[in-house]
Amino acid sequence: MARVIVVGAGVSGLTCAVRLLEAGHRVDVVARDLPLETVSAVAAAIWYPYRALPQDRVAAWARTSYGVLAGLAEVDGTGVRMMSGTEVRDGAGEPWWRAAVPHLEQTDEVPAGWRTGWRLTVPVVEMPTYLAWLVRRVEELGGTLTRLNLRALPDGGDAVVDCAGIGARLLAADLSVTPVRGQVVLLEHTGLDHWWLDGSGPTYVVPRSRDIVVGGTDEEGEWSRTPSEESTRDILRRAERLVPGLAGARVLRTKVGLRPARPSVRLERQGRVVHCYGHGGAGVTLSWGCAEEVVTILG
Repeated sequence: MARVIVVGAGVSGLTCAVRLLEAGHRVDVVARDLPLETVSAVAAAIWYPYRALPQDRVAAWARTSYGVLAGLAEVDGTGVRMMSGTEVRDGAGEPWWRAAVPHLEQTDEVPAGWRTGWRLTVPVVEMPTYLAWLVRRVEELGGTLTRLNLRALPDGGDAVVDCAGIGARLLAADLSVTPVRGQVVLLEHTGLDHWWLDGSGPTYVVPRSRDIVVGGTDEEGEWSRTPSEESTRDILRRAERLVPGLAGARVLRTKVGLRPARPSVRLERQGRVVHCYGHGGAGVTLSWGCAEEVVTILG
């Protein structure tokens, strides 16, 4: 049994901590931002491999995560449920991540302006509930979570797992990690029970139990976390084109998060450190697959 320090308390760090604890390691999670303060808490969190490469590794991690999340949808209190939806497209051809889902069906029942779509059922995760469940799971297994403002990766422990997200620019001296600003708008629930997503851009409509998350933006290199009224208007215009029934729905709030994008996900060992960051807009989608690989790397 090794003592492992996990840096980062977003969905990637907490999931790695759970899997490491289940494998018998002693785990302490340290992070500047607690779970509800991370970009993970902002995410619409629909299973979808967005802004993450390389495709072959991403598809494998996403397939593993799909299976785990589908199982968690059967567990009370996780915030995970399975929901059918449609990805609309302008052109033909199966999605590159086709092998990661058990069933995919082409459909012509798409809104005006799109040629075709793919209908599938995927996990949809209510992040505040899910992050709280992950924290409870870490604590039940004997792990700890501590707020700590680090200037470098810690020296203690037998190994360190670096899940610092955008913080890897500093902690791993990796300037290839770039913030991609994502703004979402939360609407009052209209009874919608089907998610919609535009495969060509950052437009999506994801119903949850008490609200509907619509998005989004994809602003690379932008650090501001202040919601933009102009972005809100643009998001609502695109969302209503995708789901006309949203017209007139009351806006509850807006949120902004910074996705940690990178030319490719970094999941590799470097001495006593295992780096696991750069998941772009697919943190939830890749979380369990990446966590299982981290456990394998550590042995």
